[in-house]
Amino acid sequence: MCADQQFIDATLITPDGVNMVARIWTPQGAGPWPTLLMRQPYGRAIASTVTLPHPLWWTDQGFAVVVQDVRGQGSSEGTFQGFGQEALDTAATLTWLRERPECNGRIGLYGLSYQGLTQLLAPADCQAPDCLAPAMCGLAEREDWSCEGGAHWWHLGLGWGLQLAALQAKRRNDPGAWNEIYSALVEGRYLREGVELLEQHDPQGMALRWLRQPADQDESWILHRPAQTWLQKPMLLIGGWWDPHLRGLLDLLQTARSSGGNPELHIGPATHLQWWPETTQLLLDFFNQHLKHPPTPSQDKTAAIRLWDLGDGTWSGQSGNECSKACWHLHSNGLACLDPTDGQLLDTTLPGSGTCVIVHDPWRPAPAVGGHLSPTAGPCDRKMVDQRSDVAVFSSEPLKTSVQFCGRPLLKLKVSVDQPAFDLCAALSRLPADRDEVQQISTGVLRVRRDFHAQSSPITLELQPLLVSFQPGDRLRLSLAGAAWPAIAVNPGDGNQRFGPPTSDCRVITLCLQLDGATLQMAPLLLPQAG
Repeated sequence: MCADQQFIDATLITPDGVNMVARIWTPQGAGPWPTLLMRQPYGRAIASTVTLPHPLWWTDQGFAVVVQDVRGQGSSEGTFQGFGQEALDTAATLTWLRERPECNGRIGLYGLSYQGLTQLLAPADCQAPDCLAPAMCGLAEREDWSCEGGAHWWHLGLGWGLQLAALQAKRRNDPGAWNEIYSALVEGRYLREGVELLEQHDPQGMALRWLRQPADQDESWILHRPAQTWLQKPMLLIGGWWDPHLRGLLDLLQTARSSGGNPELHIGPATHLQWWPETTQLLLDFFNQHLKHPPTPSQDKTAAIRLWDLGDGTWSGQSGNECSKACWHLHSNGLACLDPTDGQLLDTTLPGSGTCVIVHDPWRPAPAVGGHLSPTAGPCDRKMVDQRSDVAVFSSEPLKTSVQFCGRPLLKLKVSVDQPAFDLCAALSRLPADRDEVQQISTGVLRVRRDFHAQSSPITLELQPLLVSFQPGDRLRLSLAGAAWPAIAVNPGDGNQRFGPPTSDCRVITLCLQLDGATLQMAPLLLPQAG
């Protein structure tokens, strides 16, 4: 496969005169061929091989592959401005590609994350590709790319922004800036110095703009709206239970359906950059079907939804509209932070009651482990975290029968605090009957700012969607804390929009959980779309 790599670099001149460079790999023999296109900001030679097969593998399957450096990145000219620049460049690239001798006119788009959203951004009058495979992305820049529960992603937002800043330093031939950024990332200093590094080395970057926008307000945030004709094309959506863009991918599915599309969805045991091996075959089957065979009329039946069960490690077919009917109440005699047997999850037939006090000390904020936002994303045993005295745990009795939980976990309760603002960070875990483990299955966060007159108002915290089976003897656990550092910046408690690492200005925050009427239950994976 590597004796003759058979690629060329080709340049597109956009209507506004910018040279954009793409690398083109082709199969052996005479073309033209069905063509896969990826538009990305990280360097065309990498071609997203962190998760996807190298283009040479795709050429062995009979596809030409085009990987383009987006405007202002890699070897492409212009100024990189993020998602807002991509629609017109997508249109120009597709027009150019259809005229290339390597392309037979059948085009599929692929890629994850940034490369996922570039597939969906184009002018309404642009001819759509034959199919799309956007993985691990969403349409809302606030909810799907930078914030959760009214709080900015800290570790992820800074890390991604500094990666883009380092790429810009490389373009400027500034090794000093590149080394400074890289050292901060490797040594962990980016968690304290990241904002200043972005201000110094990429002051106009998208990541810094996001961090400066209020995370708890919808105004000024961009919601991308793909053309209806694009959403109606065959689409393969790939997501992961520990991916930060999962809710965005589910909302994209709903948006496409409301536009007349019928996407196929697979959510597996994956973090953002660590997928399950069968995804390669999924992509190959999808592109073979839609690029190598004559187009077929769309079928009325709903495309497949396949979900990996986090409990028994098997695939399950769901419509996405089902959700578990179980409802749990919370009870504590006041020692849920100290005694693992005190906090209880009670089934719906038993009322919850009591209170529990959590003291958030910014000197030693509760850590984020595993899940979809932390530096150690993925499955984990959070037993040691649950033993902290600033983490309240509520566990169920051993289950008497097998149960499957599916949906978006919602926690509703009242919290009174002694400061104008606080964070409530939650984790759901499975305690297997046969092992001394606390297997974390979902996490979530809610940032709250309110005056003391609103102390009695209940709050609702939504956790990461899940599908998990429990066996008889297993137990369910809910863990609550006042921080999830460094996944989420520390809340200083003063009610101002100023968040970051712990500082001397951060206040101790006392949270009193009022458990009478508190509930934990599931909303459907696919929520009704407005409009």
